Amino acid sequence: MEVDQYVLLTSGVLAFGDGLQEQNVDERVKSWQENIKNLAFFLILAGSQTAEIEGISAAGSTPVSRRYTAVADAELLLRGPLLPKRWPLPPLPAGVSPALISYVASEFLEIKPTIITAGLLQSPPFSHVFLEPPEIGPAKCLSSGNAMERTRVRNLLDGGFKIGKKLKKPLLISECVPGGTSTAFAVLSGLGINVKGLISGSYKNPPSELKTKLVNQGLKAAKLKKNPSSVELMAALGDPFQPIAVGLLMGAIESGQDVLLGGGCQMLAVLALALNEIESASRSEFVGKILIGTTSWLVDESLSSAKTRNSFIHLMNHVANHFRVKILGLASGFRFKDSNQKVLRDYEIGYVKEGVGAGALSLLAQIKGLTQKEMVDRCDIEVSNLFKSNNKNTYHGI
Repeated sequence: MEVDQYVLLTSGVLAFGDGLQEQNVDERVKSWQENIKNLAFFLILAGSQTAEIEGISAAGSTPVSRRYTAVADAELLLRGPLLPKRWPLPPLPAGVSPALISYVASEFLEIKPTIITAGLLQSPPFSHVFLEPPEIGPAKCLSSGNAMERTRVRNLLDGGFKIGKKLKKPLLISECVPGGTSTAFAVLSGLGINVKGLISGSYKNPPSELKTKLVNQGLKAAKLKKNPSSVELMAALGDPFQPIAVGLLMGAIESGQDVLLGGGCQMLAVLALALNEIESASRSEFVGKILIGTTSWLVDESLSSAKTRNSFIHLMNHVANHFRVKILGLASGFRFKDSNQKVLRDYEIGYVKEGVGAGALSLLAQIKGLTQKEMVDRCDIEVSNLFKSNNKNTYHGI
């Protein structure tokens, strides 16, 4: 299969990756379709001082605003655009929070997330689960090579695993972690996977050189031994989301559940960290229960050069080849070319692309029957509702 090839399914969802060769995609999609009302949906919010590096992330126009992006996005997903919220959406260089897309899709699906938090600077004004004392605060910048204490990583991993192991239904994991593509870049590099020029981000043109510089600094400072464990990698270079998600994933697989990893580079990092802890003989069976779920904007993105068309598919196949497994990805086929809202059309030119489970929730809505026109109309209406609310800062510069 050509690395940049994907298959359009009858639902309008795109399927891609080497997993197409040996997995019955239609059966797996049908299984998720049948279980939409019976799934465990988790949104993990986490904080890292990596997000405060100038120019590292567009998930908030300033380092200060990125400190509350995760809580603001979760409020939008839970409460929608019109209800009053404690935390306004941070100003963005362009586009609108992907939480708006997630809200529209989750309303159609009639599902709400269980929220797990770690490393936030705020006390979220909604029900949430925390696996450590909230005052521990964000992880240090990955460039320090000492992002978190190993005991912290183990506690979060164990907490996630215990939740996952108790599950009796399929699992959808989503995230909001400003700076998270950079920590994903770092741990994937630490595993020895060549990801340079393949890591996306919320900017139209992600700051690859800046991320590479930070990752190199972190790797040098960490002084990791050869073949480090996933705990060592996350402690050196990661963020609090990663151990929670790895634990959730491994626990859910142990309890026999299918898992949809809702996101892009960050979810590939989670999968890679889990695979790094599994005996090589068990890896193919493990991956056979997992799907990556993302957006068509991320799948269509081409970074660096013509050689890396569909950069995310290249990245996924690099991870698959490293662990000698075949990973299957799905992407929502929804597009915003026909939207009346400029902030939504910004997605078509490379801004934002993914986050807060937007791709996974959208593709579930699509296989449940939400049409392209209905999705665009609903998103257009909710953007108008955002304008009516007090969150006009969201549209900074537009």
